[in-house]
Amino acid sequence: MSEGKVAVVTGATSGIGKACAIGLSQAGYRVAICGRRRDRLDEATEEAGAAFFAACDVSDPGDVNRFFARVRDQLGRVDFVFNNAGRFSPAASFGDTDISTWTDVVDTNLNGAFFVAREAFRAMRDQNPQGGRIVNNGSISAYSPRPGAAPYTVTKHAITGLTKAISLDGRAFNIACGQIDIGNTASDMTASMQSGVLQANGTIMPEPTFEVRHVVDAIVYMANLPLEANVQFMTIMATNMPYIGRG
Repeated sequence: MSEGKVAVVTGATSGIGKACAIGLSQAGYRVAICGRRRDRLDEATEEAGAAFFAACDVSDPGDVNRFFARVRDQLGRVDFVFNNAGRFSPAASFGDTDISTWTDVVDTNLNGAFFVAREAFRAMRDQNPQGGRIVNNGSISAYSPRPGAAPYTVTKHAITGLTKAISLDGRAFNIACGQIDIGNTASDMTASMQSGVLQANGTIMPEPTFEVRHVVDAIVYMANLPLEANVQFMTIMATNMPYIGRG
């Protein structure tokens, strides 16, 4: 079903993005990847067997426009986009949050997600046959914040609004949009959780993680759905992480 379809993965040079690029390639997609770190692109491209790759700063709308234009030129169309690129922010109490940290996180996690989704939407709307699917990478933080993480929390809440807006506007163009909210998958970004994470009651405690392959399976499942069906929101998490109720 996926043979020959084109999947785009942003933030694909490490962690969840790279794992999903590899998984989509193995599922038969022609995969286009991007990331800010040029030194990691060659390695990720080889591992994923990517059909196209380019350095791209998602916070730069011109960069994003050029990336999608090159994908369409090289691969012909865009069928699926995993809008994954994002970053954490250093822990800080709300009143001590640095303004430059706030703007940097908003530029990547919110503006960047918007720029990518907008170009994906335009490509899917204008191609023949029309349509495609966008999956935004939200977070458990889209529903339940951590202390000292205002920039990350606010941007991930905003991704939920972005997902809903795209879903509604996409109906006229056969464009589906969903969101995956991930809690503590084992990756380079979550390695510190093994040694302890600040909790709402002020204590530090380690948190459980789960293997990234389960996220890959979820993304491939979402990508493979026919466009008349959609996973609007999926939460995949470590079973025992402190999220449900009082943990």
